[in-house]
Amino acid sequence: MKQRQDAWTEEDDLLLAETVLRHVREGSTQLNAFEEVGDKLNRTSAACGFRWNAVVRRQYEQALQLAKKQRKERQRLLGKHQPVRKKLLYTPPVPSLEELGEIVELPTSPAASTESTTMTLDHVIAFLQTFKSIHTNHEALQKENEQLKKEKAEILAKNEELEKKIAKLEEDSSSMQEEYETLMRIMNRARKIALQEEEERQTLKFKMDKNGNLEKIAE
Repeated sequence: MKQRQDAWTEEDDLLLAETVLRHVREGSTQLNAFEEVGDKLNRTSAACGFRWNAVVRRQYEQALQLAKKQRKERQRLLGKHQPVRKKLLYTPPVPSLEELGEIVELPTSPAASTESTTMTLDHVIAFLQTFKSIHTNHEALQKENEQLKKEKAEILAKNEELEKKIAKLEEDSSSMQEEYETLMRIMNRARKIALQEEEERQTLKFKMDKNGNLEKIAE
């Protein structure tokens, strides 16, 4: 039973990309490539398919288009003008009952009946493995989605708080500007008064009267 769920390495991604491109180029299916990689890495084909479509494919999109083009060219050279059925380059091994960890009692019947029962059992096992992988990936995506929503809410809250601080600073800045302008007007008025007084002092002259007193005279 394939149960590997650890992180993908660069070597795993490279193996996945090379296998998919080879299958596409030689006329096989991507699903067949996922099964081959899954057996090599002890992962389910569904997990390999999810990794390819979610992460790896975007890095090899040009190579994938080239592989499809090479597949068409090969078919053209072989004279296959009509649509052909894709061939399978890899046949997944059938898991034994010991690997499944279960005891399955097969009916004692003719060979044809036994073969039909075995195929049905394989299909059920493959379906359960695929379903479990999809369910696991769905739970991981759901948790990641919830985490992103939480981070988004925190960012929005911080953004709202910063907007309030900016508005408060703008309000304080406006008040300080008004106070500054008022202070400048007061200082200018005081400066004018001082200049006027200085001018008045400079224009005044004094003379002494007969009694010895000084009296102010204008020029």
